[in-house]
Amino acid sequence: MPKPVKLESVAAAADVRAAMRAIGAEARAAARVLANVPAEAKNRALTAAADALRARAGEILAANARDLEAAHAKGLAGSFIDRLTLDPKRIEAMARGLEEVAALPDPVGRVLATFKRPNGLTIERVATPLGVVGIIYESRPNVTADAGALCLKAGDAAILRGGSDSFHSSAAIHACLVAGLKAAGLPEAAISRVPFASREAVGEMLEGLGGALDVIVPRGGRSLVERVQRDARVPVFAHLEGIVHVYVDHAADLDKAKRLLVNSKMRRTGVCGAAETLLVERAAAPKMLKPLIEALIEAGCAVRGDEAARAVDKRVSAASEADWRTEYLDAIISVKVVDGLQAAIDHIETYGSHHTDCIVTEDKAAAETFLQQVDSAIVLVNASTQFADGGEFGFGGEIGIATGRMHARGPVGVEQLCTFKYRVRGDGQTRA
Repeated sequence: MPKPVKLESVAAAADVRAAMRAIGAEARAAARVLANVPAEAKNRALTAAADALRARAGEILAANARDLEAAHAKGLAGSFIDRLTLDPKRIEAMARGLEEVAALPDPVGRVLATFKRPNGLTIERVATPLGVVGIIYESRPNVTADAGALCLKAGDAAILRGGSDSFHSSAAIHACLVAGLKAAGLPEAAISRVPFASREAVGEMLEGLGGALDVIVPRGGRSLVERVQRDARVPVFAHLEGIVHVYVDHAADLDKAKRLLVNSKMRRTGVCGAAETLLVERAAAPKMLKPLIEALIEAGCAVRGDEAARAVDKRVSAASEADWRTEYLDAIISVKVVDGLQAAIDHIETYGSHHTDCIVTEDKAAAETFLQQVDSAIVLVNASTQFADGGEFGFGGEIGIATGRMHARGPVGVEQLCTFKYRVRGDGQTRA
């Protein structure tokens, strides 16, 4: 492994390019080590990091208080503040998340397929690490722990570039991850953190750090993700936004629909799996539209609706064309009455983001049609859209939810952070 570069002195000289290339070189060297370490070493690092999170909770909360003070001074939105805020429960959730990742089966070395050719060659497809993963994220400091842990479990080196608004919180969490790496005797560069919040650092990552980066994962607002998708010179796992729909079919159970809708929208409004549009079948509207809207308003949600929605409750404001394309990430929802199942699917295809969509119905045929025809990464029947989460899928967390179609789709967990190679065993065969 090359001799570590003192990044502080490089950054102090304002040579962002040199600093980022140094981070990339060290991460690449660490990735070669991680690809061959036993699962026990990775798991030791994760459990030690979880212990450090609990032991240093006071330091993490103090760092988070600095970030929150600055965020309030800037007048940032309440949904943004919620994503930024840490408390003892959220720190404990991060620690448990690391332990859950440690408990997962090791994804590296899994034999995905085996077949024997007529010429006697035995061919195996085997899971291997991706290499070096760059994660660019904004306000969620917990991404530091989630992304670092998942990459480590998958045998990947991670380069974390958090946003300036969570700078101190992310630094405190990262220190716990480094403590875990040290405890397990693994290279500290296995989980690197960009030590400054300049836009130039993001630009260097998008260029690939001189060939060190294998993939980039952006987590943040539309402008960040669009920039990454537009400018990256390496592959990107990304979702642009979560325009999430709940469609209530004429065969829905009303009590179930109200419960699922309110949870989908209001459990946490600032997450990408929060519902943003309610679609109600016209045949169900006389019975269900008014109580569904009332349930939302009583839960503290502002409702913007079409003419039918406004007719049943004067508290509903008029929805514009833009509302059907908006990810509010706030206590706001748009409501529209549609002519039937196919109209709902057409609306989702026109306005959705291929992230997460749900049907509420007791009609099995309608449910199966929805599952088959809605082209989203996650499609649910009679379940809250807030289950769009790698932890809830049993992945031990996620780096993000990918809405593209190449390599990874849906929650990006340890298996999606692996690629594969072919191992071929022969006994002197030559090709004619």
